[in-house]
Amino acid sequence: MDGLEILPLDITNAYMTYLFPFSFREKDRQKLMEQLEKHHFTFFTLDKEELQGKYYGDSIKIVNEELDQFFLPFIEDKLFPVKTDNRGFLRYSKVIEEPFIYEVNGNKINFIINSVDIILCPFGIGIVTLRASMAEDQETFSNILDHIAHFRVLEPKLASDKGTQIHQKNKLFQTTNELVFDYICQPLKAFIIHNEKIAGYYGSLPYFEDERMHSSIFLIANDKSEITEDQLFRLAHLDGKDINGNEFISSSNPDYVKRYVDNRIYDRWAPHTYTITSEHTQATLSIKKKEQLEQRISQFMSVNYYNLMLHYYYKIMLLKVSFEHSEVSWSKDKKYVEELIELISKFDSHYYFEEVSTRTEGKELTQKLREVFRLQNLFEEVKKTVDDLYRAQDNLSDKRQNSMLFMLTIFTVVSGIYGMNLVIEDWKGKTDWAKVPGYSFFEWIALITSLTGIGLSIALIVYTGGKRIYDGFRNWKRDRF
Repeated sequence: MDGLEILPLDITNAYMTYLFPFSFREKDRQKLMEQLEKHHFTFFTLDKEELQGKYYGDSIKIVNEELDQFFLPFIEDKLFPVKTDNRGFLRYSKVIEEPFIYEVNGNKINFIINSVDIILCPFGIGIVTLRASMAEDQETFSNILDHIAHFRVLEPKLASDKGTQIHQKNKLFQTTNELVFDYICQPLKAFIIHNEKIAGYYGSLPYFEDERMHSSIFLIANDKSEITEDQLFRLAHLDGKDINGNEFISSSNPDYVKRYVDNRIYDRWAPHTYTITSEHTQATLSIKKKEQLEQRISQFMSVNYYNLMLHYYYKIMLLKVSFEHSEVSWSKDKKYVEELIELISKFDSHYYFEEVSTRTEGKELTQKLREVFRLQNLFEEVKKTVDDLYRAQDNLSDKRQNSMLFMLTIFTVVSGIYGMNLVIEDWKGKTDWAKVPGYSFFEWIALITSLTGIGLSIALIVYTGGKRIYDGFRNWKRDRF
């Protein structure tokens, strides 16, 4: 592009983590857990030391004690529940350790899928995580970015995303969607909720704005290289190659590139290591030797992963509530709106926290994620809209109730006046219905008014009692998370 020079960079090690959400029915949670265990997924807990080096490939081992100390206590017990019946994020993991070849734009990238996580989050939201690493000893920066940019597309729709293939021994997958749902996460497929109006995987989440997985990347470049602003910009946007196979950067303005990078960069470990956060990815680029980065890589696989996953869940959950209240119509009863308010209140009190980490680095990276995901704006918008909707329906309910009370008052007054003065004697003891045909015009008014008022009162009592029983049954069935 004019004004910017694309500098070459060789990558010696690449670790990729892909996250994507799905929706499931809370009533099927237990069945889903049983299916995962049947297909050799293991429930992850911090007290199982044998899991510390099982899922991360390349002899990488995380430290459970660091996970235990990184998050604040009120977050820790939800991120790492000790039992499957506890409230929180239930992580099921499975080792894959299979090599694949990804073919795109005439290039072939050898990579390994090390493991997969299926995390069952509160309120019927789940997150699938794929962990992958580069199999070659060296690859160009542009080829790696091009691979990540295409692999994260589940269902290619644009011309620039099509034309990819994934090879694995004698198997061939045309899309990432086929690889994930028909091969790696096959037991999950039957439990995903699909919206009949929306085709494809994201029919499961009609409120999600992008049909691409979120990526988290740790790249190690040749230690004789130099990290530049244009490389960090390309990393944030996953600018690999264009449709013709040429290297590209999605800006021609050096000043724009500088402003963008300055706003999103985390340079605590500069000049050898940088982390940049965007809407598409949270990526670290380092020119240190791998042996010097073992702790950083371990943190990338552990505390940074959980920090990203938690805030990604926040974003999905806020979009879910925003979508659901947009679907409310005036024909819905007030209970539906009350359930939405209860949902956001539980989410706010149990899970949504601005501070989640005890460490300075954790707090700083958390702030980057909150800014990029626009969490505070989403949260305030959701609370305001739901509250406004509740007040509007509450006012409508008050008007209906006032109208009903007005009618009952009229019935009470009319029946009282007429009943006490005209026909009350006929209704003492055993009612003589033979006298009814002989009533005068005003006696007929009193009789009809009284009987109608009594019938209306009985109907209101039956309706109110029935509605309370029905609401109690709905509350019993509803997710208690």
